[in-house]
Amino acid sequence: IQSFPSDEGWPFAKYLGACGRMVAVNYVGEELWSYFNAPWEKRVDLAWQLMEIAEQLTNNDFEFALYLLDVSFDNFAVGPRDGKVIIVDAENVLVADKRLIRQNKPENWDVWYESKFDDCDKEACLSFSKEILCARVTVDHNYYAICQNLLSRHATWRGTSGGLLHDPPADIAKDGRLEALLDECANPKKRYGRFQAAKELREYLAQLSNNVR
Repeated sequence: IQSFPSDEGWPFAKYLGACGRMVAVNYVGEELWSYFNAPWEKRVDLAWQLMEIAEQLTNNDFEFALYLLDVSFDNFAVGPRDGKVIIVDAENVLVADKRLIRQNKPENWDVWYESKFDDCDKEACLSFSKEILCARVTVDHNYYAICQNLLSRHATWRGTSGGLLHDPPADIAKDGRLEALLDECANPKKRYGRFQAAKELREYLAQLSNNVR
């Protein structure tokens, strides 16, 4: 958290200090879970922010990729004043130095890596290999984690299913584009499909949230 301070635009809670193994961060707001049944407009905005976070942590000017290894509705919070989504549990974040990977050129370092969809029967599952995340420059892990565990119909939490974007308005459901993008982002059918779906999903959610604001 100290290396990626909120003051510099990183989506983490503000670090206040530490004592032994305890870390104090500021209270951000209610957890994302409490917005599960919020009005559609609010949920679209939160979903857009989550995809933006996935993008920022994957591609940034600092050339660090920050991979979220534990993604659930309890690990994000929403600011009561500004409505901004923040990661509150930063313990399970893997930091990969892309410059170093390019320099050291481990095997297959420049081959795009696609995360495997995990259809397990527990809540908030993710499958990943730390070795691979630390040895590739282009990885879709964050898109996969956010789509599978928070946004898509595959997301399950506290007995619910359907994800944050459950029960869309009739016209959006009928159009089918949102569901198709969420599905491709969570469990892609095409090679490298998740990279493209994540990009289109970010744009589509931005468009939807502008339309509903």
